[in-house]
Amino acid sequence: MHKVWAIIRREFVERVRTKWFWVSAILGPVLFAGIIVFQIMQSVGGGVRNIAIVDTGSLGYGAQIGEALGASRTLRAKTVKLSPGVLDSLTGLVESKQINGYLIVSDSLPTEGKAEYRASNLSLQTIEELQRTLNRVVVKARLQSKGVNPPVVDWAQALRVNLDQKKIAHGRTTTESAGESFILAYVMAILLFMAILLYGVNVMSSVLEEKTTRIIEVLVSSLRPFQLMLGKVIGAGAVSFFQFVIWGVSARLLISLRVPIARALGADTASAQTMTLPHIPFATLAVFMAFFLGGFLLYSSMFAAVGAMSSNEQEARQAQQPVTYLLMISYLSIIGLTNDPSSTFARTLSIVPFTSPIATPVRWTAGSMGTGELLASLAMLVIGILGVTWIAARIYRVGILMTGKRPTMKELVRWVRTA
Repeated sequence: MHKVWAIIRREFVERVRTKWFWVSAILGPVLFAGIIVFQIMQSVGGGVRNIAIVDTGSLGYGAQIGEALGASRTLRAKTVKLSPGVLDSLTGLVESKQINGYLIVSDSLPTEGKAEYRASNLSLQTIEELQRTLNRVVVKARLQSKGVNPPVVDWAQALRVNLDQKKIAHGRTTTESAGESFILAYVMAILLFMAILLYGVNVMSSVLEEKTTRIIEVLVSSLRPFQLMLGKVIGAGAVSFFQFVIWGVSARLLISLRVPIARALGADTASAQTMTLPHIPFATLAVFMAFFLGGFLLYSSMFAAVGAMSSNEQEARQAQQPVTYLLMISYLSIIGLTNDPSSTFARTLSIVPFTSPIATPVRWTAGSMGTGELLASLAMLVIGILGVTWIAARIYRVGILMTGKRPTMKELVRWVRTA
């Protein structure tokens, strides 16, 4: 066991002491700080967009839309009448960045329900707000055309229903909204995919480097190939876990400093107070870590086998593609997993060991996975790890001392049988 520990310590120290590890470890907090500063700057007023409303008719719908947008925090509107050269002039203002865009409405707005918005940057937030405002103006105009008193229309449209969202997850009712659940599941999936892929490839590169430099021949003279592969996998896993700890502590620290940051930028501290990290239950964190470790062991074993059976970097990059594609199946299915986590497709992904490291944490976060199903998924993952590790170890045992062309599938089968 002390030999395996020596390999683990060597892999951990050699990776942590490099400048690239600290660059990647610092980039996470820097990115997180940039997001916080950006949101604070938005509250200062940097997100306000100036638009023009071109009214091509005579019924005054442009003025009504401008009045409705008067209470908007993100849009400032100015109404102009259509005249020769107005559209060309507004297009020039858009291209010169003096305004963000202009909206064209006509007297047929309530009957045809059509309007046109022209801009250099079609912001989703701007489009959604314009559509909501246009819908209110159209409803008001259509009701008035049927004889409904205008003050009654204004009174009816003044109330907006606030849908309070409470999520039922694992027998408990929480205040987590649909948006929070989706964001948390999406972020977890991205972190799992990146960590498993990046550090799995690191294991492959480490094996390939030692093989091409002939260091591997010295190492296998003092310890068994399986011990060497196990030490490399666990050592690289410890590095990724250490990086997660750095990111988590940095995120907590930056969130705790959000009010001083807002005060230094001259922004409203009340807006900064609303920015908080989503609450992550201990059970969710435990599921995340368990399937991260399981997925890392599964894929790192395969990447180690890829490195052992390759003779150079180009061969390894080609051979790793099937392994990467397996991991990408669940990553590319995030939308389907979050929209309907109880579907047959989602259940299948959470049972198959190659996709469960990402699919199961996403489904658990969505709240549609029972404890029995979770344990079944974890058991299948453990079985998959044992099977894949057994095969990878036998390929690794033969491949690390083989040079020349990449082995064929028939030769790999023979390695597994005879190793």
